[in-house]
Amino acid sequence: MTEISALLQALEEGKLDQTLSTLSCRGEAGLPAARARVAALTEGYRKAFGKGAEAQAAILSAPGRTEICGNHTDHQRGRVLAAAVNLDFLACAAPNGTNTIRFQSEGWPMVEVTLDGDGPRDGEKESTYALVRGMADRVAQLGYSVGGFDAYAVSDVLPGSGLSSSAACEVLLGVILNHLFCQDKLDPVAIAQMGQYAENVYFGKPSGLMDQMASSVGGAVAIDFGDPDKPLIRPMKVDLNAQGYALCIIDSGADHADLTAEYAAIPQEMKAVAAFFGKEVLHEVAEEEVFANIPALRKEVGDRAVLRALHFYADDKRVAQEADALEQGDFDAFLALVKESGQSSWMYLQNIAPAGAVREQAMAVALAAAQRALNGRGAFRVHGGGFAGTIQAFVPLDGLEAFRSQVEAVLGQGACHVLSIRPVGGAVVWP
Repeated sequence: MTEISALLQALEEGKLDQTLSTLSCRGEAGLPAARARVAALTEGYRKAFGKGAEAQAAILSAPGRTEICGNHTDHQRGRVLAAAVNLDFLACAAPNGTNTIRFQSEGWPMVEVTLDGDGPRDGEKESTYALVRGMADRVAQLGYSVGGFDAYAVSDVLPGSGLSSSAACEVLLGVILNHLFCQDKLDPVAIAQMGQYAENVYFGKPSGLMDQMASSVGGAVAIDFGDPDKPLIRPMKVDLNAQGYALCIIDSGADHADLTAEYAAIPQEMKAVAAFFGKEVLHEVAEEEVFANIPALRKEVGDRAVLRALHFYADDKRVAQEADALEQGDFDAFLALVKESGQSSWMYLQNIAPAGAVREQAMAVALAAAQRALNGRGAFRVHGGGFAGTIQAFVPLDGLEAFRSQVEAVLGQGACHVLSIRPVGGAVVWP
């Protein structure tokens, strides 16, 4: 850590420029805004915690993520293809010499968590308190001495955007804890696993590991979760601009409020199929066994569970196929597989509209708008958990503005976000 005054001087002298340019993926054109964001962050930190310019602090970052393939495969120990994006949680943080963590996210009430090692609290489920406590407790369980700290954060990873703001928050907390109390000894995989633990055990959401891993590792990565303790990570070189395409994330206008049960039903039903064969997850069951037992499975677990299992096997294989297509430079094959993944999510996984929804089907409307705007070019699919939030589209650069205009005519101005793949995951920005 360094004094805030020294940080601001380094910022003014351009010593953070290379790092900021890499994180934002906007080159020199984006530097003025990136510098101003760091300056405003430090000012927010000083005001929130009553610090002077002589106070020491560090700047840390964790990106949102985009899922490219492997829709709801990670929690069954399957494969995923995902990437960090150039939207992030950015924090200014320092130890405070107490056993209380004070976490202030701009625009939200301050979260204060006293470290007592007593585990999760029922009253903190599905809250930032749970994530803060869970991350800190997990670091302590790994054998590190954790103390209190003050952190002020800003984020352009919008909640409910499908870019996994919760995972970015978890990874940010992990990077802070790692830097302040673990001498940066925890690697990105360990930090991602901590995030999943906090989300599963403390927050109460049975998520897989994809979101945290993509945010923590950075870049584009194909990940095989067959062994969850030692996931196989295959870094990918993806240059969408060179292929003549842009990555667009489109906000459907619906949010994730009160949809935890819908998300939880997907892994529960997939695990029910696995349990039929005496296994825990579908990764442990051969696809041929499921097909051979469909009549009995329909009676035991129901049709939707069977269809969701079929989606798992198909999308799990598509991850490897998409990764191979990208490595071989066959972008047309990649786009065809993206469209197949989207169709499978709609037909088999059934995570486009909540059960019983008739009047409001925002995700379906967004998909229809993207299909019409692309007019047979590019590709589009549901993005992330589904039911609400966002869809993803790969849009030809020569039709990008027309695509954005048509989609936003249906969904509202600002609904289409053009993003880049960020090559760096969770990171210490300064010092």
